[in-house]
Amino acid sequence: MGHNMGIDYGRWTKRGLLAGFVTFALGAVVAGLGSRVFGTLPEWELTLAVDMMAIGIAVAFVAVFGFGVVLPLTE
Repeated sequence: MGHNMGIDYGRWTKRGLLAGFVTFALGAVVAGLGSRVFGTLPEWELTLAVDMMAIGIAVAFVAVFGFGVVLPLTE
């Protein structure tokens, strides 16, 4: 009774996981090396870097469990 929407779940999972890792890594680099490379960073930039790390973890989690586990089971 499932509807085949033609979604390649493997591709969406891999790209979502990669996007999450890249977002996390960029946030970690800015938070860890930003003050050493660019001098003193404003507080809003450090907050943005920490938020990027959290969003990267959330995107990777949703990509793996959403596109890799839940959606294929509903089809």
